[in-house]
Amino acid sequence: MSPQIAGLLQLIALIAALALAYRPLGDYMARVYSSEKHYTPEKWIYKVIGANPAAEMRWPAYLRGVLAFSAVSVLFLYLMQRVQGSLPGSLGFSSIDPDQAFNTAASFVANTNWQSYYGEQAMGHVVQTGGLAVQNFLSAAVGMAVAVALVRGFSRSRTGELGNFWADLVRGTVRILVPISVIGAIVLVACGAIQNFSGIHQVGQFMGGTQEWNGGAVASQEAIKELGTNGGGYFNANSAHPFENPNPLSNIFEIFLILLIPFALTRTFGRMVGSLKQGYAILGAMAVIWIGFTALMMWTEFAHRGPAFEIAGGAMEGKETRFGIAGSSIFAVATTLTSTGAVNSFHSSYTGFGGGITMLGMQLGEIAPGGVGSGLYGMLIMAIIAVFIAGLMVGRTPEYLGKKIGTRQIKFAACYILITPALVLGFTAVAMALPTPGDSMTNSGAHGFSEILYAYTSGANNNGSAFAGLNADTQWFNSTIGIAMLLGRFLPMVFVLALAGSLAEQKPVPETAGTLRTDKPLYAGLLVGTILIITGLTYFPALALGPLAEGLAS
Repeated sequence: MSPQIAGLLQLIALIAALALAYRPLGDYMARVYSSEKHYTPEKWIYKVIGANPAAEMRWPAYLRGVLAFSAVSVLFLYLMQRVQGSLPGSLGFSSIDPDQAFNTAASFVANTNWQSYYGEQAMGHVVQTGGLAVQNFLSAAVGMAVAVALVRGFSRSRTGELGNFWADLVRGTVRILVPISVIGAIVLVACGAIQNFSGIHQVGQFMGGTQEWNGGAVASQEAIKELGTNGGGYFNANSAHPFENPNPLSNIFEIFLILLIPFALTRTFGRMVGSLKQGYAILGAMAVIWIGFTALMMWTEFAHRGPAFEIAGGAMEGKETRFGIAGSSIFAVATTLTSTGAVNSFHSSYTGFGGGITMLGMQLGEIAPGGVGSGLYGMLIMAIIAVFIAGLMVGRTPEYLGKKIGTRQIKFAACYILITPALVLGFTAVAMALPTPGDSMTNSGAHGFSEILYAYTSGANNNGSAFAGLNADTQWFNSTIGIAMLLGRFLPMVFVLALAGSLAEQKPVPETAGTLRTDKPLYAGLLVGTILIITGLTYFPALALGPLAEGLAS
């Protein structure tokens, strides 16, 4: 069997598994966020944190809950790293330096999971499991809560109430993320991923020196790392490490976990707004982009010309032979079209066009299907923009799901869209203009520029993957990427929740013969076109200086 056919079969199997899980999981999540019942463990949590889960919140209160909880999480994780040397189970590792501790705390709370350190050489068991793994659950639950608040903005009328943040946070964690992660961890252990708390031990000689490895609760962290679209690896090699991702079966399962909730949330959306067809339209737009990017990535990595590539069967540099080009390409697209950031290959070693595809996937806003929660609310923002454009074409006041899209709503949507590009391009420009950041680049020319552009694209979009050629463990990059991650995560949430509140206050607009049908393939096509055009106009000049220039020169 040729590698191309094997890759196609992997993709078909993945799509089939996602299709089987789509309906039951999507309906279950809709019931979770619509239920008025509180389980006993949840009541204990509410009592500890002093929250009243029955109290409805308007958008400012909901936002205060998001920001306050996240701020406390950043502080807690920062302090945990700073005192690591005094904690049990530290494996003898010292405390983390202030700039790196800030970067890591911001990264994991922002659901970015960017890592400028070697996990197996820096973090002990307590920080890994009690700090980083916990934030893998909580940051994902925050994203889901914000998405559900926006969905309620569409489904409710004549009220500014969007639900209760604390109830949404706890339910998302206890009823969705934890159960699926337990099952996922068991599957990964069965596939060969490790799960222990062993210390550092010598495993043999390597190039004349001693090679040492430490164990860890890897399978459990790997499960929520992928399920929550987090991406932070227990080891520096991330999902290319055999302890995290042992074989092709575990590889396709991890990709399944990455895509599972973001795709299923479209059915949750359709169920909660009372129209499954609306959810299918959003799903269709996401699926078209994801499949298109996957096909393009596999083509460019398999078809690249040159003697070395022909002997290897394609662009195998930087890829694990366990997974090959197909398994690596599918993973790379899944992780950059979501906010996961996990890698099973080095994106810096991809062909020029292949590296550009990973970068463009993040620059779309990671909405196909996007991160857990963030992908759905990002796509709904783009849906509002598409409706607005369609309204301009026919001279009608735009409407979406029975809500008028007026000046106020468009301002919120526009601010959401502009924040991330401003962070990416602004920080990239400053880094390229200053002499010191350039010293961290492994390569010069177009590829070196791509390293810087990729780093800030990954940070501001809350992805977390790296081009692997940039030394980001410097005070400049730890500080600026940390700031980009926090602003890129929480500033957009401000406008999402403000938009949700403005929609919830409206009364429904009756559908007429002139109303744009947003549940049809025509609208899904308009939505895809809008996404590609907006992203192209925003990032094309920067992409032309980096991956496009490199690809055309090769």
